[in-house]
Amino acid sequence: MSLPAKLRKANQSASYDAFVITRGLEGCLFVFAADEWGRIEEKLKNLSFTQNDTRLFMRMLLSQATDATLDAQGRIAIPRNLLDQAQLAKEKEVLVVGNLNRIEIWNTGVWDNYLKNSSKTYEQVAESILL
Repeated sequence: MSLPAKLRKANQSASYDAFVITRGLEGCLFVFAADEWGRIEEKLKNLSFTQNDTRLFMRMLLSQATDATLDAQGRIAIPRNLLDQAQLAKEKEVLVVGNLNRIEIWNTGVWDNYLKNSSKTYEQVAESILL
């Protein structure tokens, strides 16, 4: 998959070309720069492994995490299991969303359904979190 030029330029200025791709939430994939992934790992290390939900989440997230690097054309290879997980294997076009510390890759139909079936509007969410 080719990363958008804007994201490639931001990546070059930060001087990293290594990423970790893994299962995201709500049906997307997460792509983290390697240094940001290191921060995620540190947070995970501080969670209690005696909690069932923690173990399950970590297993699901980490078992599908894979390293990736940009090639000369600004592309990253996404493993088949992750393409299948995010319903991207048969898609020619995907939605790439920059999201502060990560990139999210979405099947456009899954994205549209996610937004359409949300129980709250953008304004309601903004009001509840931006107090």
